[in-house]
Amino acid sequence: MTRRQLARHAGWFGAAVVLTVTGGEVISHVVDGRNGGGAAGGDANALRFVQISDSHIGFTGAANTDVTASFSRALADINALSFRPDFVMHTGDLTHTSTVAQFDQVDQMLSGLRAGRVFTVPGEHDSVGDAGRAYRQIFGHNTVGEGWYSFDTHGVHFIALVNTLSLEKLGHLGADQIDFVRKDVAGLSSDTPIVLFSHIPLFAMYPQWGWSTDDALQVLSLLKRFASVTALNGHVHQLFSRVEGNVTFHSATTTAYPLPKPGTAAAPTPQVLPARGLQAALGIRTVDYQQGGTGLAVTDRTLN
Repeated sequence: MTRRQLARHAGWFGAAVVLTVTGGEVISHVVDGRNGGGAAGGDANALRFVQISDSHIGFTGAANTDVTASFSRALADINALSFRPDFVMHTGDLTHTSTVAQFDQVDQMLSGLRAGRVFTVPGEHDSVGDAGRAYRQIFGHNTVGEGWYSFDTHGVHFIALVNTLSLEKLGHLGADQIDFVRKDVAGLSSDTPIVLFSHIPLFAMYPQWGWSTDDALQVLSLLKRFASVTALNGHVHQLFSRVEGNVTFHSATTTAYPLPKPGTAAAPTPQVLPARGLQAALGIRTVDYQQGGTGLAVTDRTLN
């Protein structure tokens, strides 16, 4: 960033900022609260959805002594938005140890959302000891294989992927899921916007910590003909964006506890922040899409 760019951004700290990717260029501006925080403004035909991630219900530790309360705060923030989201997507690690009681608690909490629909994908913490069976019993309805699926709305095609079940070190999709994507997109026009959801990043964010998916390129190669592809993930508990070719990657923050930035610690362990600083590391993400546009408008909001 140049000094002029830094000066331009310096007044934005603490404000929500919209990042719109258009033709490979990232355009940023301060959110105007009058339009609900998105570039789509008051257009009733615009697509608006919310991403939350890594609630880790069941976690106990100094990094967050009440993950249920912070998750409740995030859900309350969604319900307080000036618009009703078309859907909410939870990108994994709904629970911390994948017990039936934890899944039931998350399910009940999500049922209070005022949104068109609620979707989820599992994280590795949702697959502890049972390869995701308890997760699928509650959240796996209308899915394929081990929990993957797709859907369409407002002219956008969404694909929800599962890359947390066959873990060695990195995330893994597997041949069956890759074949599902191949067949799923075969009949789509190349100008259809594609949005991918996964828990573990589909790019090599930091493979040393397992923050990558070993066979992601096989899926991304199937999407090269599409003009607009956006991949939204959780897992890393922090905001990070990257553009590679026709794909824009956005890692989301968490509603539970922060993790260190890549390479700044020996391992990705929960970080203890001052009590008043925790809310600034947690948050939700709203995404707007105007039909006929060329990109998604992504707004990240902290819980403070």
